[in-house]
Amino acid sequence: MAEEIRSKKAPAPPREKEMSFWDHLDELRGHLFRSVIAVFLLAVVAFLNRNILFDEIILAPREPGFWTNRMLCRLSDILHVPALCMPELDMEIININLSGQFLTHMYISLAAGFVLAVPYVIWELFRFVEPAMYDTERRYARGGVVIVSLLFLVGVVFSYFLIVPLTISFLGGYQVSGQVANQITLSSYISTVVSVSFAVGLVFELPVLMYFLARLGVVTASWLRKNRRIMVVVVLVVSAIITPPDVFSQIMVAIPLLALYEVSILVASRVEKQRLLRMDA
Repeated sequence: MAEEIRSKKAPAPPREKEMSFWDHLDELRGHLFRSVIAVFLLAVVAFLNRNILFDEIILAPREPGFWTNRMLCRLSDILHVPALCMPELDMEIININLSGQFLTHMYISLAAGFVLAVPYVIWELFRFVEPAMYDTERRYARGGVVIVSLLFLVGVVFSYFLIVPLTISFLGGYQVSGQVANQITLSSYISTVVSVSFAVGLVFELPVLMYFLARLGVVTASWLRKNRRIMVVVVLVVSAIITPPDVFSQIMVAIPLLALYEVSILVASRVEKQRLLRMDA
């Protein structure tokens, strides 16, 4: 009788046949292969558009005419806060390796291909686990594919337009002495831009991470609320590290991160309510 009730509440996922470990491995290989092909094709497109990729995207945040730098200067005039307008950088980017520029071109093309292909890669991973899901889980998971993709892309864009320019302005213009000129290697500049952008993109997945942790019972909404003050301190410290030493820049970076934490609390609370409803049913 109990088995009949459970089967009515949560029907098993439809399967045409049982798959062996090697069948699953072969299917996973197919999804990964298609994902790699998508990344490669988009990387080729990025590689062929070198001027756009480097002059208008990668190297643009260091220029005074970059959108963020212009907006901050306008805001500084309105608020009468000169520190917001970042000065023109006396920073020269150099290449010291014979193959450095070509390898950097390939590296950035692959990174751009991956960023552009993120929605498709996540969709392929969803297709791999979809047969093991129940109908209700499948509907939620499809929406989750969109949410995960959007959060990552929004994080990358947010980092590129705000955190990257602030970081380049601070680190590129910092001098221990006027006798020491800043000559930044191309690899150092590229690694900073890429690592900061990807790191923030992953940080923006915090609500998704909290969703799975809440489903597993590792965290609860009450625990997240209880540690809210600690998280505020952590966010402010992180913001102070990655931004120039002025309060306004730190606040601009901290607000979205704190908003993500609050969204994570709402997500955990909703997961707990759904768990209680299932228990009552």
